[in-house]
Amino acid sequence: MAVGGAEISLLLMTSIVVAVGLCKRLIRRRLYLDHRLCTVLMELLSTFQICACTNELCLLANVEPKPHVALSLTYGFTVLHGLTLAGSTCNPCGTLQALWSRAIPLKMGGLEIAAQFVAAVLARVFTRCTWSLGVAESHYGALSQGCGNPMQTTVMQAFCIELLFSAVFQLTLLRAERVNPKYRVHLLALLITMLVYAGGNLTGAVFNPALALSLHPHCFYEKFLSYSLVYWVAPSLGKFFVLYVFEGGLFHTWFRNQELMFFI
Repeated sequence: MAVGGAEISLLLMTSIVVAVGLCKRLIRRRLYLDHRLCTVLMELLSTFQICACTNELCLLANVEPKPHVALSLTYGFTVLHGLTLAGSTCNPCGTLQALWSRAIPLKMGGLEIAAQFVAAVLARVFTRCTWSLGVAESHYGALSQGCGNPMQTTVMQAFCIELLFSAVFQLTLLRAERVNPKYRVHLLALLITMLVYAGGNLTGAVFNPALALSLHPHCFYEKFLSYSLVYWVAPSLGKFFVLYVFEGGLFHTWFRNQELMFFI
């Protein structure tokens, strides 16, 4: 990919972040009285930002020197997303977690998940329209590409990888709750970058159902069962496993039993 193409991609991603930020500020001013609608629109815009930027970021994977440039950009834009999208989950698994803990009502959770998947589709449509302009050379190849086959292993192994990465990420989220927010965003960005480096060549290390749909719509169309199992079911199971073990189940029971034995 030419340097000019990389510069165009970076400019496009920066423009998306700025445009989404302006739209969110406008919505806060206009719809501050309608909390439900405002929350749903914020979730839609935030998810759109992540999906659109990641679609474009994938085109920079082959920029030399590999993989240093791609990983550095992954870290940088993850930090940027963390700073600009605070308060939004941008991930159906995160919304399911809020439903699990009863932090939000069922209807609100359903609206947020619907907004996330709608944003994923809109982001894909937006990127294809942008690529069709042919501003960068890399856009021509991306526009004609069908299913890129992100799974470079068996379905079972890919399922285990996405489940494991989702569990590791969720566990880190739980343990980083007490960390200063300005340090936490860098910690999570570093973890995501490490996971992308570890499993990006095998599954893409997505662990976000909405983002996976936006990145690989042709693959879901051609092999819906296997891709929904790996990119939708596995991340959700990984998150719920951590929530059950470390928040509401086995570990809490074990610690309670140890306390009772101590007093006896």
